[in-house]
Amino acid sequence: MYIAGSRHPPAISPRLPVACHAGATVFSFRLPISCPECKTRASIARPILSRGHAVRFRFVPALPLLLAAQLLPFATPAKAAPQAGRTCHLPGAQEALRCLTVQVPLDYGKPGKTISIHATVAPAWREAARPDPLFVLAGGPGQAGSDILPIVQAAMRRVRATRDIVLIDQRGTGLSGKLDCKSPPEIDTMTEEQLDADAQRCIESLAARQGTGYGHYTTDAAARDIERVRLALGYGQVNLWGGSYGTRLAQHYTRLYPSAVRALVLDGVAAPDQVIPAGGRDAQAALETTFRQCEKEAACARAFPALRDEFKALASKLGKGPVTLDMADPRTAAVRPVTISLRRFIATVHRVLYAQADARALPFLIHSAYRGRWEPFVARSNRDSDFSADGAMAGPLYLAVVCAEDFPRLSPQLVAEDTRDSFLGAPQVTQLAKLCPIVGVKPVAYAAPARIDAPALLLSGAQDPVTPPRRAEAAARLMKSAQHLVVKNGGHIVSPLGCVPRLMREFLDRPDARVDAACLEEIPAPTFQLNSAGPQP
Repeated sequence: MYIAGSRHPPAISPRLPVACHAGATVFSFRLPISCPECKTRASIARPILSRGHAVRFRFVPALPLLLAAQLLPFATPAKAAPQAGRTCHLPGAQEALRCLTVQVPLDYGKPGKTISIHATVAPAWREAARPDPLFVLAGGPGQAGSDILPIVQAAMRRVRATRDIVLIDQRGTGLSGKLDCKSPPEIDTMTEEQLDADAQRCIESLAARQGTGYGHYTTDAAARDIERVRLALGYGQVNLWGGSYGTRLAQHYTRLYPSAVRALVLDGVAAPDQVIPAGGRDAQAALETTFRQCEKEAACARAFPALRDEFKALASKLGKGPVTLDMADPRTAAVRPVTISLRRFIATVHRVLYAQADARALPFLIHSAYRGRWEPFVARSNRDSDFSADGAMAGPLYLAVVCAEDFPRLSPQLVAEDTRDSFLGAPQVTQLAKLCPIVGVKPVAYAAPARIDAPALLLSGAQDPVTPPRRAEAAARLMKSAQHLVVKNGGHIVSPLGCVPRLMREFLDRPDARVDAACLEEIPAPTFQLNSAGPQP
């Protein structure tokens, strides 16, 4: 299932596969429905909101998910002997890892039927490893820990020197019973109506196969699963790293099990009151920043002197109806019709903004399309739904979470305020209004979040289109001891950038000490792409 334009995503966002956010960007999901979220070059997820694939929707979700699950007191199982797991080899990792499957209740309120939760352990390099591992929570919702294994090398090399890294596949993702439908081979040429109809069929068929519906795939249930994994592995206190939507999950777990958490690192932070689909304001701010930066750079301004007008003209034209073009298939070279709708256009623009390396190509993509040369834009749009990454995001899980925790709080007033003067408009809200009744989950009541006492390091990219710094600032107000670091030249998910991996290690070694973040100023901005040759040297 494919949801285009997810905000969240990914994802996690820069180009690795994660978001995430709450996230996150385009989701190519296999259904029953994840972004932001994942890219590898600068972050972690390609639109966490990210890239997933299989019965895909072109949707406009957002990355971060808000913490809305109720804090109900369920008994914690008695501690048993740690499970050894098994040696495993997974895509994205060159060395052998340790894999574990933990049985957990499908419904924590009514134990009986169980499901399997997969966890991957990347053991610490040193024999004398510290006893407190780092649990990694991916974005989306819809990304799995096993989908983002490259982040261990890209962002957590220093942490892994002395700590185990544990990546968990959230229920309904990856190797934890992924909610998924196969993509039809003609996915790239289907109309929006056909995509939506296919997504509906996927949601309904998957629910029928399961026989249990989507009501048990909540943030609250996922947090309780994490506790079962911690106990199964025999760990005492753990540290948490969450990216995009994973930050919502990490905060919820910490509030449920405060004594189990030593410290948190949250990247692309979703505020507790954040409504994932309401991301128009943040996306518009990121787009405006990209336009301003191009106008201030002589070469970019000279190459694209009418960038804003060209963008408005394209959106206006597509708003009157889709454009159909004949293009060579990048896989087969066969000429075929390709339809560019307004929904696909804005979803692609949104996803491109997740990582700064991609955002610096946006002026070139817009200008080329305006002049009638859509090939570069379509190529970038297809990148998130390329068959080579088929299945990265679990689209139906995204819907299960968002329809229960976010959509019920998406009031007409919030939609009006969020979409005012934003290029995103309300396509995602309109699509959710069609799909959520089909998903059929009960609303999860929003509960005022308790204060988090564990030390927290919050990371933001100043140009993040889904979880910008203001979201982390809102989350920090509900934390006793939070440090917030902002990467000026960062987008969605900054953990792999520059000196950030070192700062994370320093924080985890001494979570009560202040982090010297002066080195973040040394992280450079990527250069703009001015032509088909790629970014400037």
